[in-house]
Amino acid sequence: MQLLGISLLLLLGLDLIHAQQMVVSRQNFTIDWDNDRFLKDGEPYRFIAGSFHYFRAHPDSWQRKLQTLRSSGLNAVTTYVEWSLHNPRDGVYVWNGIADLEKFIKIAQELDLDVILRPGPYICAERDFVSAMNGGFPYWLLTKYPTIKLRTSDINYLFEVRTWYNVLFERMKPYLYGNGGPIIMVQVENEYGSYYACDKKYRTWLRDETLAHVQDKAVLFTNDGPSVLNCGHIEGVLATMDFGAGDQISSYWARLRQIQPKGPLVNAEFYPGWLTHWSEAMARVRTESITKSFIEMLDVGASVNFYMMFGGTNFGFTAGANDGGPGRYQPDITSYDYDAPMTEAGDITAKFLKLREIIGNYLPIPNIPLPEPIPRKHYGTIRLNACCTFLSKQGRETLSAGVVLSTKPKTFEALDQYSGFVLYETTLPSFKNDPTILRASGVHDRAYIYIDDQLVGILSRETPIFELPISPTYGERLQLLVENQGRINYGPVTDFKGITSNVVLGKDVLSNWTMTKYPLESVEDIETLIALVNATQGGNSGIFHKAEGSTVLRNGPTIYHGKLSIAGGQVADTYLDTKGWGKGLVFVNGENLGRYWPAVGPQVTLYVPREVLKSGDNRILLIECQRSAAANEITFTDTPNLDGF
Repeated sequence: MQLLGISLLLLLGLDLIHAQQMVVSRQNFTIDWDNDRFLKDGEPYRFIAGSFHYFRAHPDSWQRKLQTLRSSGLNAVTTYVEWSLHNPRDGVYVWNGIADLEKFIKIAQELDLDVILRPGPYICAERDFVSAMNGGFPYWLLTKYPTIKLRTSDINYLFEVRTWYNVLFERMKPYLYGNGGPIIMVQVENEYGSYYACDKKYRTWLRDETLAHVQDKAVLFTNDGPSVLNCGHIEGVLATMDFGAGDQISSYWARLRQIQPKGPLVNAEFYPGWLTHWSEAMARVRTESITKSFIEMLDVGASVNFYMMFGGTNFGFTAGANDGGPGRYQPDITSYDYDAPMTEAGDITAKFLKLREIIGNYLPIPNIPLPEPIPRKHYGTIRLNACCTFLSKQGRETLSAGVVLSTKPKTFEALDQYSGFVLYETTLPSFKNDPTILRASGVHDRAYIYIDDQLVGILSRETPIFELPISPTYGERLQLLVENQGRINYGPVTDFKGITSNVVLGKDVLSNWTMTKYPLESVEDIETLIALVNATQGGNSGIFHKAEGSTVLRNGPTIYHGKLSIAGGQVADTYLDTKGWGKGLVFVNGENLGRYWPAVGPQVTLYVPREVLKSGDNRILLIECQRSAAANEITFTDTPNLDGF
């Protein structure tokens, strides 16, 4: 084919020398196995990259943040591709707004950043099912195939992956390096060595499926921890590792050489920070320990990717969770700051400057000035109005996405719902013992227990507490409002949400359930409810809170609303200080900023990017589950607080 191409060029009047130059100039990224290195257009190449997930930053901030990342001296950016973001419903695909992956890649290319693409299909990334059960998978896989075996050669799973990859790579094809784009490497699966299945047939199938799209236009790679390389490595694919700072790096490389004697050394996830769960202290990693290990890797010629260089935010319902062992369900906080070299807002840190200094000894630093801190504003305190509860007649009629009747309780997935809450209701049988124990060990993840619309207790998967004494004097109607706090994204767990097993009162299994769905996907429904209450009650919801202190919400989660007024030209990043409130969600101008839970910490403030604000009135909505703050007040401050306790 090459000779045929040259012959055609000669026929067009070009001499052989020019023809050969044109053939050689085609972009090419390969592995020089004999010399343990990458070759980029025939020249030795080594990347020092940083992870930046496009789905954790407002798209209007990508340019600024990628430019900041490039100013550190990094020559590549690494990003996961979140299947569930782009394919939220079976057969439905989204590629705009925060899902505009092509825009993200184009900006990277303009900044002379190579791109390392990690399409999974499993990505971990501490993401839920909208993001995913087991990291990045769309929740509807469990609705469509209740017995599906993810990350195996299950025929239903392979069919859905093939369908997704056909759509994804049709868009990614122009951006592969061999086609003139910036994508130099594409990952096959992700940390598969840590997965219980160890399905070689699946790994081989996924390699071939990915290769059919990528061909020779980019390099394929796997990534695993040093101790699980055998189940993660795929024949014919570059094996890389992930690990943090420490004194065992040379032994890690030795383990890699046992399964891959030749080829470039790569740490595809070098950790300058770590993730944080609710009720933990904020994870921090000392710069001094990172720099020592970083230099050690660079001195042996290794390529390194910082996970994360910029962490960002788990907006909406996208934060996942971990399984810490029996009784240790661990939901992730909304911030994905990760103690990364760039803050959640995108500012540089002392860690950033130190790493930049080291990078400059190995790569040329681009002529990009270091950015000034991003402007932040203290907008002060506003008072919110209490509107209405989920359990009220108007709340049910307006916020509900449907009511389902069933003998046994159904999971979120069986109800075709991924986010928010489901209200499970049944009539209590008559009983004489006082009290009788209510048992609901299948609560995933947190249940607010009401009888006749009055709060009587909370059952929590984190504690875990799944028993509650019930008195016959309480009433007749049992109600469990179950909250999805994030699906487990790492390990073998298939994390269904809602009530996953029988609810028992004494020795009686409760049946005949009515399930009301509150997915909270539409902020318009919330606005409609507020307008309806204002119109019918003149703004008086019948909910009164004492101004001198906080109030426990005994009649169900309550919606609060108000306005933040910003003078013209004063729009800037800010932080919503949730101190004094209990647990809930925040919407600003219709954007779901994520969960808050200052009662357990550590995160107290939620990041509010300037891109969601505007001059004039900004609409603020809170859905509070546990207690209101004094006078229903909330503050917008210029100071983040991720270490509240």
